[in-house]
Amino acid sequence: MSGGGSGHEPLHGGFVGPGMLSAACPGEVFTSPVPDQMVRAAAAVDSGAGVLFIVKNYTGDVLNFDMAAELAEDEGIQVAKVLVNDDVAVTDSLYTAGRRGTGATLFVEKIAGAAADEGRPLEQVEAVARQVNENARSFGVALSAVTTPAKGSPTFDLPEGELELGIGIHGEPGRERRAMMTSGEIADVAVHALLEDMPPRNPVLVLVNGMGATPLLELYGFNAEVQRVLGERGVAVARTLVGNYVTSLDMAGVSVTLCQVDEELLRLWDAPVRTPGLRWGM
Repeated sequence: MSGGGSGHEPLHGGFVGPGMLSAACPGEVFTSPVPDQMVRAAAAVDSGAGVLFIVKNYTGDVLNFDMAAELAEDEGIQVAKVLVNDDVAVTDSLYTAGRRGTGATLFVEKIAGAAADEGRPLEQVEAVARQVNENARSFGVALSAVTTPAKGSPTFDLPEGELELGIGIHGEPGRERRAMMTSGEIADVAVHALLEDMPPRNPVLVLVNGMGATPLLELYGFNAEVQRVLGERGVAVARTLVGNYVTSLDMAGVSVTLCQVDEELLRLWDAPVRTPGLRWGM
C-alpha cells in the first residue's frame, strides 16, 4: 500500500488493483494522510503475510507512515517500509530531508505489486522495491506554477518566457530558472542530470511524465527528444511509458524518470496489471 497528499492523480489511488497496489491512502491536497487512516487500510488488506508501505520522501508522509507502522505492528500486522527518493534535482527541499520521491514511485509500486501477486514473502517484495528505487532517478521541469485550491492563485512566480529546472511535484524550487528552451534543449539538460547521477549499466525503463497541464501531443514530442539523447549517449531503452501519472494539479511541465532493469525486474514490469491508471496484459 501507498499514499500521500491528493493532487498527484492518478498517483496513488489510480494504481490500486490487480498487479499493483492493494490500497492507497489520500490526504488533503499536498498534505499527508493521517496514521489512523493508514492503519485501517493496512488492516483491510493484510492477508496475514504482512503489508509493504511504499513512502515518498516527504517529511509528513515519512513521519505519518512511521507512526502508522508502529500502530499496525501493535495490532499484530507485520509491516515493512520502502522510502522512494529518486529526484536528482536537489538534495533538500521545502518538504524533505534528502532527495524527494517523485516519478520512480510508479516503477516501485508496479514492480513490487507484481512480486507480491506472485505470492513472494514480504521480505522479498521489500527487497525488490528497494532495488527499483536504488536504480531509479528523476528530474522535473516546470513551464508554469501550480495553483492549489486553498490558495486559488499560483504558488510561486514564474514569469512568462521562463522555466524552472528541477521542480518538485508540489511546486518546490528547482536547481535554477532559465529563459524558455526548446524541447530538445530541455531533454538534453534533464537526461544529462540523470545520467550524471546514475551512469547506466543495464537497459532502462523510461517514464516521460506530464505534470498535469501538458498536452499528450507535447509529451510524445518531448519523448522523441529524450529517446534521441539516450541514443546519443548509448543508453539502451527496454520500455517507455508516456503520459500523466505523477502530476501536480494544473502545473504545465514534464519529468523524466529512468530505472535500470535486469531481466527479472523487466519481467515484473511486463507482468499483467489492471488499475484505473495503468493496465496491460489482462
